Amino acid sequence: MTGPRLSPRRAARHARQAVGLTWRAAPGGTFADLLLAVVGGLAPVLVAALTKLVLDKLTTGRGPAVPLAVLGVGLAVVAATSVLLPHLRRYVEAERTRAVSRLVRAHLYAAVQRLGGLARLEDPAFQDRLQAAQQTGHLGPVQLTGSALAGVQSVIVAVGFLGVLLVLSPVVGLLVLVAALPTLWMQLRLNRARAAMILHLEHFQRRDLFFAQLLVGLPAAKEVRLFGLGRFFGDRMLDELRGMHRVEQRLDRREVRAQALLGLLGAGVAGAGVVYVVTRAAAGGLTPGDVAVYLAAVPGVQGALGSLVGQLGAIHQALLLFDHYDEVIRAEPDLPVPAAPRPVPPLRRGIELRDVWFRYSPEHPWVLRGVDLVLPAGSTTALVGLNGAGKSTLVKLLCRFYDPQRGSISWDGVDLREFDPAALRERLGAVFQDFMPYDLSAGENIAVGDLAARDDRARLRAAARHAGIDDALTALPRGYDTLLTRIFFDGPDRDDPRAGVVLSGGQWQRIALARGFLRADRDLLVLDEPSSGLDAEAEHDLHARLRRLRAGRTSLLISHRLNAVRDADSIVVLADGRIAEHGGHDELLAAGGGYARLFTLQARGYREQSATPA
Repeated sequence: MTGPRLSPRRAARHARQAVGLTWRAAPGGTFADLLLAVVGGLAPVLVAALTKLVLDKLTTGRGPAVPLAVLGVGLAVVAATSVLLPHLRRYVEAERTRAVSRLVRAHLYAAVQRLGGLARLEDPAFQDRLQAAQQTGHLGPVQLTGSALAGVQSVIVAVGFLGVLLVLSPVVGLLVLVAALPTLWMQLRLNRARAAMILHLEHFQRRDLFFAQLLVGLPAAKEVRLFGLGRFFGDRMLDELRGMHRVEQRLDRREVRAQALLGLLGAGVAGAGVVYVVTRAAAGGLTPGDVAVYLAAVPGVQGALGSLVGQLGAIHQALLLFDHYDEVIRAEPDLPVPAAPRPVPPLRRGIELRDVWFRYSPEHPWVLRGVDLVLPAGSTTALVGLNGAGKSTLVKLLCRFYDPQRGSISWDGVDLREFDPAALRERLGAVFQDFMPYDLSAGENIAVGDLAARDDRARLRAAARHAGIDDALTALPRGYDTLLTRIFFDGPDRDDPRAGVVLSGGQWQRIALARGFLRADRDLLVLDEPSSGLDAEAEHDLHARLRRLRAGRTSLLISHRLNAVRDADSIVVLADGRIAEHGGHDELLAAGGGYARLFTLQARGYREQSATPA
């Protein structure tokens, strides 16, 4: 197993960025931690030196002209400081971690919001990076800074004790230093192997999390219980866990063998040194204080060097973690925005698609193939077609979540690429087929359609009335302030679990429609399968409401149910990414093409259902 590598230039850049982030987030805490690291490195050396002086005073009477009591007080103060330092450092590090976490999250989500389209978010490789950055992005700066400061402390301890040993006995000092070299080499190899193992385990961890969420999460709970999938998914999860543990076990065994050999080597060096020092002390060449300093210095140097190597490994791991965050932060925008975008005017003439071709990547097939289409201002255009015909893709292009690879889409003759995407979207209203149910209150779930209306209860209720959901929301335990989830509670609902409510699919559909009604005054209204979650009666009621809403407005209506689009001003049939038919309902029926065939099939299905006896 070989470890992942970062180029020296990339690693140096990451280190500068990570330290800079830490300093900006918590300058006081970082400086305080540096001081504590320096004091922490000097403390054990000072303890050993003061211990030597006290022992020499007691046994030989030799030493500096300092009263023994003063030396004792100094030793007590330094020892007490050594005890307090770890607690102070943990507190300072925790404060720094919280500050860095806030700053990194703010930068991360700001970078994601700068991605105006969907291309990167729908890219699996970028999603992997993004997920890793969310989970570990803040750990990179924190771990790197913490490990660097711990490394500073280890260097001070090692240099201080080595200096003492070299003064005490150059032979012993050199012997300890030479004995530390195998430890450094082996620890570096083990750290590299552990870094490689962590990346190797990401696959197992993702699969383990996937199966665990299936077993305990709500979305899959019904099918897991109905189909008896608990043991199946549980066994799969345990298989992933066993695979992960096997990889960890192999490295743990390797580390045990290496540490045992290194421990024996260190013990041998230390033992030889003890014999040498004791022999010299017996001959009068060294004092009892010298022996005490040696007994403290040898494990001190070995421990400090081992810790230093460990910190170097942690720094390497921190740089790898930071790499995910850096890739997201430095991601180029997926939609070009002109330096001086044109203002988006009110739609007067219409929207035109001219020879539009689109595919999601060069490896994917073309989804749209030379589409020519006009959405006249003030009229309703219906878009129908089989699954995979390109209807949802066309909606994404109209909202400028993507740009076409060929051709153009114009707004009153101006290419959409000349506008700022955010300004364009301010002119749009939409109800998406895959709308999002948020774990928020009922009022907030509507207000996300236009946050300017968040505190305008009258507007929210008006939108809900248009969508036919106002009565249901008013009847909730806390009305529009009721949380539409049982996952967690907030505010006044915290102590009243009954206030968390789960809506039906049809009710959520109407919530999504209310968001669309909240933006009904926009220039273009996109309705993508607006009645897909409703029963026949509710669907009829809804489309009556939508007809009133669409009157005199520019709208695009997408539906598989052709009865819902028959009153549109024009109907466009999309097939295999091309416009197959275009015209009014009666005209398309008379043409006898694909639209007429689909309409006849659906109508026959309704007639057969009506004729079937109960």
